[in-house]
Amino acid sequence: MAEMDDDELLDALGVEVAPLKVSSRTPREERIIAGFEDILRFHQANGRAPLHGEDRDIFERLYAVRLDQLRKLPEAHTLLAMLDAPGLLARASTTQADVDELDEDALLAELGVGDQPADQDDITVLRHVRSSTEKRAAEEIADRTPCADFEKYQPLFESVERELKAGIRKTLRFGRDTSIEGGNYFIVGGQLAYVAEVGETIKAAYGRNDARLRVIYDNGTESNLLRRSLERALYKDETGRRLTDPDMGPLFGDAPEPDDIASGIIYVLRSLSSNPFVAEHRELIHKIGVTGGKVETRIVGAKKDATYLLADVEVVATYKLHNLNRTKLENIFHRLFGAVQLDLTIEDRFGNPVKPREWFLVPLNVIDEAVQRIRDGSITEVVYDPKTALLVG
Repeated sequence: MAEMDDDELLDALGVEVAPLKVSSRTPREERIIAGFEDILRFHQANGRAPLHGEDRDIFERLYAVRLDQLRKLPEAHTLLAMLDAPGLLARASTTQADVDELDEDALLAELGVGDQPADQDDITVLRHVRSSTEKRAAEEIADRTPCADFEKYQPLFESVERELKAGIRKTLRFGRDTSIEGGNYFIVGGQLAYVAEVGETIKAAYGRNDARLRVIYDNGTESNLLRRSLERALYKDETGRRLTDPDMGPLFGDAPEPDDIASGIIYVLRSLSSNPFVAEHRELIHKIGVTGGKVETRIVGAKKDATYLLADVEVVATYKLHNLNRTKLENIFHRLFGAVQLDLTIEDRFGNPVKPREWFLVPLNVIDEAVQRIRDGSITEVVYDPKTALLVG
């Protein structure tokens, strides 16, 4: 029997191969879908739709605004029908802002998808006649495209979200400070944006300086819009915010705070537990703590304390510091190593389940580098990358 190639074999078996479908969605539709998928992930994690309110997390409030705006957009109901299993778009609006007067273009702008270059194949481009100023503004903003090296930036976004929740970073209405530099974070169109690169200065309209930016978004996309285009987007976005740099505060300052201690010690412990997981990763699992007294006194009776994994511990490193703020220092370590916190539940002496905190899967040399960076103030410039086990900028 003569050998058959793959196509002949499938034909002999009566199997029809359907051609791969090429996506016919416009860039604008892709961005609307990506924005709604963020809301769906929130719903899946919390069992409810995002809500408004000053007591809510900043990201929940942004998702709530985005959902209300999508509910007002007729195009979204058709586009997202297959994705909207929970029926989020059909529910009554919970918005506190009046968006009834916004037309479709304004709503798209609020969603971060307005003022984009028109798709050449999109027949809807003929619905409106734009002025030359509007056309020029649209040309300045490039379509968002998938970020090929997003894995490099994802740890940064995760770290920033933890810093916001811990109060290490704050959000400010864009306008007090209109500067946009490399390394800045913003919230625009309901998405977290990171300015990864700033190009060479160019002369824009009316002789003003401008520059092309590489902006990475937390949904895995990027764009190379102009600095002044980002400024305009932040100005007209009511939810647009600038993220402050991490507030180190008087970590080693002269002004005392309620939780300051005159001198203290950062200590690093290694567990001698016989727990199989701990035993297997003993050289990697460390507890990082801060005390104003003697470390030896702190760990007396460790084998009877679930905080120390009900086992003796050994002190592998200590760092003496002065005029430090205990809470802020602990927050820095949790911000830095929160993604690799030990996820282990053990039973205490009474059989009650306990999940010890302040144990992290991080090498000792990385902890040592982190302490040195805390001392020189450069700790705010790095995050911990679990894949490479390195502090990266």
